[in-house]
Amino acid sequence: MSLSLSHEGTRMEEGSPKKPSPNFWDQMSAARSRAWESYNSKPISHWILLLLSGGLMLTAFPASSLLSRVYYTNGGKSKWIISWVAVAGWPLTALILFLTYFICKVSPTPLNVKLALSYLVLGFLSAADNLMYAYAYAYLPASTSSLLASSSLVFSSLFGYLLVKNKLTLSMINGIVIISAAMVIIALDSNSDRYGNVTNSQYIMGFMWDVLGSALHGLIFALSELVFIKYLGRRSFHVVLEQQVMVSSFAFVLTTIGVALNNDFQGMAEEARTFKGGKSSYYLVMTWAAITFQLGVLGGTAVLFLSSTILAGVLNAVRVPLTSIAAVILLKDSMSGFKILSLVITVWGLASFICGSASVSSET
Repeated sequence: MSLSLSHEGTRMEEGSPKKPSPNFWDQMSAARSRAWESYNSKPISHWILLLLSGGLMLTAFPASSLLSRVYYTNGGKSKWIISWVAVAGWPLTALILFLTYFICKVSPTPLNVKLALSYLVLGFLSAADNLMYAYAYAYLPASTSSLLASSSLVFSSLFGYLLVKNKLTLSMINGIVIISAAMVIIALDSNSDRYGNVTNSQYIMGFMWDVLGSALHGLIFALSELVFIKYLGRRSFHVVLEQQVMVSSFAFVLTTIGVALNNDFQGMAEEARTFKGGKSSYYLVMTWAAITFQLGVLGGTAVLFLSSTILAGVLNAVRVPLTSIAAVILLKDSMSGFKILSLVITVWGLASFICGSASVSSET
């Protein structure tokens, strides 16, 4: 009896029509429906703030990168100074944090020993990361350094997989491989965009420090997420701001010690005197480099709170080609055929990675 029922069930399964897999247009229609539902679920003020925050990320971070390159192009020489400038604007973020306490009527997160040590470690790593990127800005064109910096997405994914147990889809792995191939293309075409005053060894050093800085940036991203999971357990706007303020302030203190030990504060007056455009141009570049970096941080923090880490990662990836294009237009960076190919491949890899991240987000 059981065998006959089993065969009958098998015949019914074989005879039942298979559900057709959705085609591209069905997927697009479903995506539009989800987007419209998401839009209607939030007030218009939410989307205006999200639009402004995303725009801030896509303008402030590229501007900070370009200003760092302008510093070296116009006569700046110190790596410590430009890494110090990256965190010198942390009081701006602290001011926004204090206003958030009063406006939103929230209390500061209690600071225990483990959390303080976590912020200290992240501050040390951030200071080292800024110094590595300073070497990259000193020896590489802004368009090249930004393309290499896209590898931070690769490293953040790998470290996130190892430390936080984040998922990696085939599409994300495909993006990682493609972005890695784009980096190899830039390395093979190193002579086309090297500045005349930069030696071959300096170019190689800038290339290596950019990749190492990207790897460290990816590690910092994964460790920051781990801190949220283990010690904070919640992700509200003021908590994210608190982490940014604490990490930036520790990085500022450590970088200030490095600048002082290297006697670079005394050298700033000499740099300003010999800077192309004069002292006013020197201090304007330094001030705006500090402000734009912090505005980018604030924009990223707001996007993270208003939307998700996926959108923040997408916008952080989109700024890579924007920075490269802006460097070609504004700083007259050379754009060889190989670099154009690398840019196209990088965008392709980022798109593949973003699609994989979106699928993971929809599953969770």
